[in-house]
Amino acid sequence: MIFQTQDKDRRVVGYWLLFMVAVVFLMVMVGGATRLTESGLSMTDWRPVTGTLPPLSDTAWQAEFDKYQQSPEYRLRNSGMSLEDFKGIFYWEWGHRLLGRLIGLFFFVPLVWFWIRKRIPAGYKPRLLVLFILGGSQGLLGWYMVMSGLVDEPAVSHYRLTAHLMLALFILAALLWTALSLLNPKPVSGSPKPLKILTHITMSVLLLQLIMGALVAGLKAGLIFNTWPMMGEGFAPDGLFAMSPIWRNVIDNAITVQFDHRIGAYVLTSLVLLIVWYARRAPLEIKHAATYVLIAIVVQMLLGIITLVYEVPVFWGTAHQGGGALVLITIINLMHKQRKGDAI
Repeated sequence: MIFQTQDKDRRVVGYWLLFMVAVVFLMVMVGGATRLTESGLSMTDWRPVTGTLPPLSDTAWQAEFDKYQQSPEYRLRNSGMSLEDFKGIFYWEWGHRLLGRLIGLFFFVPLVWFWIRKRIPAGYKPRLLVLFILGGSQGLLGWYMVMSGLVDEPAVSHYRLTAHLMLALFILAALLWTALSLLNPKPVSGSPKPLKILTHITMSVLLLQLIMGALVAGLKAGLIFNTWPMMGEGFAPDGLFAMSPIWRNVIDNAITVQFDHRIGAYVLTSLVLLIVWYARRAPLEIKHAATYVLIAIVVQMLLGIITLVYEVPVFWGTAHQGGGALVLITIINLMHKQRKGDAI
């Protein structure tokens, strides 16, 4: 991609933020793998500083394992697990938390350096501070999520999991938008108005789809009705409105959540096809951006079907979570090119 700005400060800060986008994207993938390997409850306390290193001796490992053995997950699900098996799930969660700490360093240290050297372009300091605060909040929210699975049942709250994933994706989106604003201060002129409206509608549907996907993960709804395009014997299965009041089905009923996620995928794909249709008369740069969205949504649909049919294996489930983030990235790129006015 060729960026517009020739300003050295805008370019260096923009490239740094693009690097942060890549690292946060990796974090989303590692988070998905940690969840799918059922490793998220292996660390029963939160030590932001002293927990940076894993256990380094047999005694330390045994002490960590002893704490895990007091947890609901061990007592109700993994009773009899060996120390070696425990190490396998521990390293996933430890790696997830370590990457979170590294993200904080990767952001904080360059931020301070750019700030001291007065290389942050005018108007961007408040935005970068907010991003830093959001990153710290994500760590707190992650521990709040884990806490919900350490009390009675060995499962985290699907509400908290959804909030944790959505905040991660919001941070990724904010980093990307800021980076693109630094590197491409001027929007691309000549985009058809219907395309702009359609792009915003698609982003709204994507937001709902990502929420539904997080609820699917939290409720483990991908482990039921592992057929496509039918759910069991029909397109719409029984039990969609089994809960009362009826609105609870949308957020608490695994059957309804999976069904809504499927419908969301069909609606989103249809909207993307319309985007490509309208973009055929748009400037080449916007046409290319629309094509990237189409490629991302097709790949994501295929990943979703494979993940479902094979009952959510770790590799494909992780890839599907990353695919959702990739669709978000491509739509943000398209929106940014069509925005109103110059970016500061």
